[in-house]
Amino acid sequence: MTLFMNFRERSVAGGVKDPTFLEGVAETATAGLKVISDGAVVRRTARRDVLFATHGFNVSMAEGVCSLGRLEIALNLPESCEFIGILWPGDFWIPAINYPFEGETATDCGRRLARYCDRNLRSASSISFITHSLGARLALQTAQVLKTKVRSICLTAAAVNSDCLTSQYARAFANSAVVSVLASHKDLVLKLAFPVGDAFADLFHSDHSPFRPALGYGGPPSAVGATVPPWQIPDTAGYNHGDYLPPSDRTAPFPNAHAKWNDATGFMRRSFLGQAQTWPA
Repeated sequence: MTLFMNFRERSVAGGVKDPTFLEGVAETATAGLKVISDGAVVRRTARRDVLFATHGFNVSMAEGVCSLGRLEIALNLPESCEFIGILWPGDFWIPAINYPFEGETATDCGRRLARYCDRNLRSASSISFITHSLGARLALQTAQVLKTKVRSICLTAAAVNSDCLTSQYARAFANSAVVSVLASHKDLVLKLAFPVGDAFADLFHSDHSPFRPALGYGGPPSAVGATVPPWQIPDTAGYNHGDYLPPSDRTAPFPNAHAKWNDATGFMRRSFLGQAQTWPA
């Protein structure tokens, strides 16, 4: 049973609310999720290594539950860990047109997550993050203001500026023991759509430099501080934006030994456990 932290007011689109907790399995419809009390969450996370995992932009609640629930299964973490999938409203009824506004949505969720952790997860052994796409903003904003040091952050296909770790999110970088990045030059969303959407988003909230490539496209400019190479997936592997997480479509096969996300989730697991990376070469 996967534990989910829900920041959504609605299952599709809608605004942000303070988090509540739900529990269920990847294949369960959202209506079948069980509400979990804060007290139960505190008990489940006490003296355990907590791993928050967040999906990216344009993912409904049902899709997030499916993909993140499957991710927990794929990661196969030790008993000393507690996986929590983060559901946040980065989607809209008409896909993609809302991108310029969703950076602030992710940032808002990150602030609320930090407040929750500072208040209720003080007995956890550690706090870490795995992110996909625009979910990187959520995690980095959390690390930026969190009162405790983050054990590790794994940023895959990150839809944030390539220099964000030394500029926009420098405080988050300094507050994290280890930062791992997974990037692909074959990610067409980050290659073609990110520079345009990010520049347009800058008209609404100027918190970073426009027209820079995405971190999830080419990685950081250099291996600074706590970043851990390798991070560039070989072009021959052909990793596009949707190839990092298990599928969010319940009809898609899972598990699937031939799917690209197997290598990506292996990278995530090793990042969280502090193990040497065996991929990408």
